[in-house]
Amino acid sequence: MTGLRSLFRLVALCAFAASASAQVDVKLQVERKSFVAGESVPVTVTVTNQSGQDLVFQGTRGGAWIDFTVTSGRGVPMTPANAAFGSMKVPLGQAMARTFDLRQLFSLTQMGNYSVYAVIRLPGQTREGFMSNRVSFNLDTAAPYWTQRVGLPGKSGQTRDFKVLNYNNGKRSLLYAQVVDVRTGSALQTHSLGEYLSFSKPSVTVDNRQTMHVLYMTAPTVWTHARVSPTGALLGGEYHRGTGGGAPLLVTSRDGIVQVGNSIPYDPRAEAQARTQVRKASDRPAFLFH
Repeated sequence: MTGLRSLFRLVALCAFAASASAQVDVKLQVERKSFVAGESVPVTVTVTNQSGQDLVFQGTRGGAWIDFTVTSGRGVPMTPANAAFGSMKVPLGQAMARTFDLRQLFSLTQMGNYSVYAVIRLPGQTREGFMSNRVSFNLDTAAPYWTQRVGLPGKSGQTRDFKVLNYNNGKRSLLYAQVVDVRTGSALQTHSLGEYLSFSKPSVTVDNRQTMHVLYMTAPTVWTHARVSPTGALLGGEYHRGTGGGAPLLVTSRDGIVQVGNSIPYDPRAEAQARTQVRKASDRPAFLFH
């Protein structure tokens, strides 16, 4: 009896899907049009449900509820990696969005032009589904600014190449940190460190734990200190301002510990909050004395 109910439910879903295509809208957006080869390529899929009932998209034994098709500029579709995406419920009359990283699904390491679209499916749907619009993006290469080869801590014979890359998109100078597996030659991670002011050269060094430190100017009086592990993890970053003696700099102690010297820690959020408080105080009416 349970199997019969499941069959009826499956037939109902298939019939519903056949009639609901005009009421389920799928829109795909890419974060930006240009990326450096190897970095994350986030895309956001928004599903709007005007079908007349709540919808639940979830994977089955037959496959995932969402598929992406990425095609190179030569028209050749790329092969995706297997991945699980959990589930997504879209209530009637609402729109729900989910962001995916194409870099985790496809080998996006070669420069060139690409296009992508998504197809989402309800349980029971196989070939048919709800297709999104197609968007284009391109992968570019970045110029190497600094590189150093290091051994992987605790793993004899395994080495990594630390790289700092400089990329100009025609409007801004951007800095990237990259970790490459020397054995395979593939980039494990490529992180965008953001915009920097190119008239001040970034400083880069490696500490005694094989962590890469990058110090670069992000505003006329502000520097950012970013750290990247040999496994490719971005360990965070802090803001600094120079003292009266000049600009901040990376200082390595005798035991290999790296710190930012000649600096004052800077918190832009605290400064913004302080400015807000000052404005609120200035909004108060002036006192009249008699």
